[in-house]
Amino acid sequence: MSVSNVRSDDSALSRADRFLFRIESAMTLTAGLCVLAIMLLAVVNILGRKLFNLPVPGFIDWIVQGVPIIAFLGIAYCQRLGSHIRMDLVVRALRGRFLWAFELISVILMGLLTLILTIGSWTHAERAIRIGDSTIDINLPTWPVKLLVPIMFALLLLRLLLQVWGYWRALWTGEKDPVAVPLIEDAAAVAAHEAETVSGVEDKR
Repeated sequence: MSVSNVRSDDSALSRADRFLFRIESAMTLTAGLCVLAIMLLAVVNILGRKLFNLPVPGFIDWIVQGVPIIAFLGIAYCQRLGSHIRMDLVVRALRGRFLWAFELISVILMGLLTLILTIGSWTHAERAIRIGDSTIDINLPTWPVKLLVPIMFALLLLRLLLQVWGYWRALWTGEKDPVAVPLIEDAAAVAAHEAETVSGVEDKR
């Protein structure tokens, strides 16, 4: 398994988890490339303005369009690894089925919220398409980025459904280290994973 706190095996659940993770990883890579593109665009804008008095046309419009891409493309990836900010003080004290029941309820509630956000963001994107919404300066159409938001929420919803499956199976079987869900780790283990990720070393479990 790659450097991660998510276990894998040959079950249908784990295969579905790995398939979805490949999509999530591609989305996260795209977000990283978008960050690089924005940085390069900023350099070109600064040098063009400073040296030739020729700033990039619509620079602010491009930045405004790029920020949602960076913000939303990685949300499902982070959920898969358990990297979103949350309070673990209580959760770390739980064990066994109590822990999996707590996690299951949390993921279900998160899924309901994500479903509401998916519907709401789709309505917003559909309205942008219908009225031809665009940016103020160079009139970039805003609907592609706005449409990206419900798509990424839908991907997050798929991830949450897989985690509901994983936590339910753990709750049913009582297994200690279930697959396809992020396992809670102490600070030392988290730091070790981060070091392994940076070094490119894979943790064989």
